[in-house]
Amino acid sequence: MTSDRSSEGSRSRNWLERLGQLLGGEPQDREQLIELLKDAQQRQLLDTDALNMIEGVLQVADLRVRDIMVPRAEMVVLRRDDPLDKILQLAVKSAHSRFPVTGDDKGEVVGILLAKDLLSFCVETSRSAFNIRDLLRSALFVPESKRLNVLLKEFRASRNHMAIVVDEYGNASGLVTIEDVLEQIVGEIDDEHDYDEGSGIFRRGDNDFSAKARTSIEEFNAYFGSNFSDTEFETIGGLVVNAFGHLPKRGEAIDIERFRFTVMRADSRRVHLLNIESLEPPDQAPFNHLSDSNV
Repeated sequence: MTSDRSSEGSRSRNWLERLGQLLGGEPQDREQLIELLKDAQQRQLLDTDALNMIEGVLQVADLRVRDIMVPRAEMVVLRRDDPLDKILQLAVKSAHSRFPVTGDDKGEVVGILLAKDLLSFCVETSRSAFNIRDLLRSALFVPESKRLNVLLKEFRASRNHMAIVVDEYGNASGLVTIEDVLEQIVGEIDDEHDYDEGSGIFRRGDNDFSAKARTSIEEFNAYFGSNFSDTEFETIGGLVVNAFGHLPKRGEAIDIERFRFTVMRADSRRVHLLNIESLEPPDQAPFNHLSDSNV
């Protein structure tokens, strides 16, 4: 095992040395490495997509599950004791392929149900034999603090596509899929159902939110009770980048009116994910008085 790791490290160093020699210097840290890669892209040694994916790989090592998980309030779950008709209706409406199944409490996930396992019970003559407990598969549980690169290895090793995220008390606080992790590397992966997945804004705490940068300003205003203009920019990402005056990197923050925006994920072309903190006290913020499905 040690020899394998040393050989991998040797290959990595040799690759960096060759790249450094090619571009005129060996990188001493990650920032220098990214600058060398951008130089390689400008010299047309790398195309833009390859550069973005390499940056995504580097970012995955820094991100943790809590940074990208779907919060518990946003999870589409099935209840273990619900009747078959209700389960089928929810499965068809959501169009998801996997569902966490809960017990008496939404924080108690007892297993995962695959949509394909329900197909045989769509026929009227088979419904009497339905018992959801016979169909449940074991859930993979991971802590909020797990790094995404480690989670990706676990997904590959266990062949799971979904993990239930648990808090320090062992209660489900959200979920994360292998697609969520891969999107950090290759960018958004849209499918035929993504257009109706609902809000791109997720409530993470009393005064803490995350939002996809492509969330429209109209949706943002409706959610937070703000009044940002959408005449110049259509998305909240466009508004934030304009306020920075440059394409910000992950971790950069800026205050705009009563909000603090922190970049959670970005590549060399665009911002993907933002953390949002209201600078007003929670009991005065307008969004606390809205009907909010995320609460």
